[in-house]
Amino acid sequence: MRILGIDSSGLVVSVAVVEDDRLLAEYTVNYKKTHSQTLLPMLDEIVRMTELDLKTIDAIAVAAGPGSFTGLRIGSATAKGLGLALGTPLIAVPTVEALAYNLWGTDKRICPLMDARRNQVYTGIYAFYGEEMQTLEGQMAVGVEELAQKLNRMGREVIFLGDGVPVYRDLLEQCVTVKHSYAPAHLNKQRAGAVAALGMIYARQGKLQTAAEHQPDYLRLSQAERERAEKKAEKAHD
Repeated sequence: MRILGIDSSGLVVSVAVVEDDRLLAEYTVNYKKTHSQTLLPMLDEIVRMTELDLKTIDAIAVAAGPGSFTGLRIGSATAKGLGLALGTPLIAVPTVEALAYNLWGTDKRICPLMDARRNQVYTGIYAFYGEEMQTLEGQMAVGVEELAQKLNRMGREVIFLGDGVPVYRDLLEQCVTVKHSYAPAHLNKQRAGAVAALGMIYARQGKLQTAAEHQPDYLRLSQAERERAEKKAEKAHD
């Protein structure tokens, strides 16, 4: 099975192709350019370098959220466009699960952190039992202090990763009392290789959708939607 992976959910943009248990190619950029500028050229480069015929792709795995609203739209639009053009099914991979999958096989709790602004993070809590990753706390938008309480109650060593770590590391040091560490640079951000590898597992479980069915999972309202709701609530009280 050959899976194309796409992740533009955060600061990083990444494209990969995984065939069975082989990572054929992965192109990841964490730099000051918009994903709309980089994603398609990166895909074109992978296609050229690997002499890949996109018609041989069995499914397209895309990081489906949560994350940057703009980034998720770009990734989903790209995956949907390819899926419609090629007649290829899509696999919606939860962003935070794919981040956790970077740390395959660890015996520690895994806690990805994506900066959700407004003093919150997109996160989840995961653990590996043998070769299987299990969800202990599903994807959520939550305050760092509340997350720290959950981890402290579990009483197990935890590894943090993701773009929320540098933003909230000082607060984590204050609030997290269990033993903890931080993933190194090559494992601490989104990787399309992890999206594709996890997508392959989901595909074998039948978790496929058509391109027309696919929608990103924003997990919470956008800032504009929140502001509209707040204004509506204010008018209702007047």
